[in-house]
Amino acid sequence: MSYLPLDEYNRKWIFTHQSMPVDDALLPLIKPFTQAKSAQVWNDFISSNSPTADHFGSKEWPMKKSSWTNEIDWQHRWDSDNESLPEEVLEFIDWSDEVTVYFCYEKYNLIETSWGTFKKTWKNFLFYDDLPLLIGKKKSQVLWFNSKGKVKLGTRS
Repeated sequence: MSYLPLDEYNRKWIFTHQSMPVDDALLPLIKPFTQAKSAQVWNDFISSNSPTADHFGSKEWPMKKSSWTNEIDWQHRWDSDNESLPEEVLEFIDWSDEVTVYFCYEKYNLIETSWGTFKKTWKNFLFYDDLPLLIGKKKSQVLWFNSKGKVKLGTRS
């Protein structure tokens, strides 16, 4: 089994919180991985050495300046009534809504969804903003969010 039922996910509340509940039709599309599957995806796509973004080594792709092309503010949009991602993000990520994405909090805590679902629920995902990365399953573009309200736009190698 690769997925946890959302009801068993320790951060389920970020998708059911009364201030920003996710539409019931979208909840089944938000699929937390088990710890084992999370670790496998993290190792394959992000780092085989570091369990969290705080521990990335200088030679790992997220720490290389060449991986990043821009950094923009996401916090202002998150705090507003505007539900869409910042325009710069939407211009940078030109994926179809069906593209599988992984929202990566840390090595043992990843969620699979689609780009379309993420776009509709991104504010929920960012209740936890401790350096999560968003990557596409077969895409090179990546987003790296931080708790200072910024997101780096880049390409993973």
